[in-house]
Amino acid sequence: MDGIKETLNIILSTWWGLTLLVLAVLALFVLLSAVLYRQFFKRLYDIILSGISLIVLFPVLVLLIILGAINMKGNPFFVQKRPGKKEKIFNLIKFRTMNNKRDENGNLLSDELRLTKYGRLLRSTSLDELPELINIFKGDMSIVGPRPLLVKYLSLYNVEQRRRHNVRPGLTGLAQVSGRNSISWEKRFFLDVEYVNNVTLFNDIRIIFLTIINVINKNGISSETSETMEEFIGNDNKEKQEEVAINE
Repeated sequence: MDGIKETLNIILSTWWGLTLLVLAVLALFVLLSAVLYRQFFKRLYDIILSGISLIVLFPVLVLLIILGAINMKGNPFFVQKRPGKKEKIFNLIKFRTMNNKRDENGNLLSDELRLTKYGRLLRSTSLDELPELINIFKGDMSIVGPRPLLVKYLSLYNVEQRRRHNVRPGLTGLAQVSGRNSISWEKRFFLDVEYVNNVTLFNDIRIIFLTIINVINKNGISSETSETMEEFIGNDNKEKQEEVAINE
């Protein structure tokens, strides 16, 4: 016991001893994070990182709220119901990028006609996604995961595609860093399920870094046939899907 106490005293009383102790604790924390990431640490990191981000980015959020209210002539927020983990419905929060202009029959115009210059700027920089940090902090979403899609798509998924809801939806995900809106629905769902099968700390870190690179390079913001994202109309309607995309 005396030998152990003497060793601890040496460690705690020298700079190199304290450095080794800190490194050992960090190594243990990283190891536990990697082993228990899906079960516990993923949600812990979501809370910590989203909370810090909301505090640090608070001035930016306030500025965007003011600019959005001016440019959109009213409510700067876009709130829409989306399915989350286990298909639980939640209210997704984003900054609005489109106005509410309608045709002579009262129907909303297409995305291309309603997307404003200010909205394009928000989308190209992904600033429209910042309010989703609130969803992450609340537990509706995660930093990394399959993107939350429309509620009406739930009835159109096949069994495999439905597995994308086995985890919390994400602010960014494997599909987003692999082409975002420029890839097909089939590939997007394949990547979503691949992510569900491989939820790891290092995979999430890789996706976050790739997301930063994509945002800087403005990759995959639009699809080949649409200013935003083409509508998903089911797995048995590929020809109709292509027809809709062409008409848009």
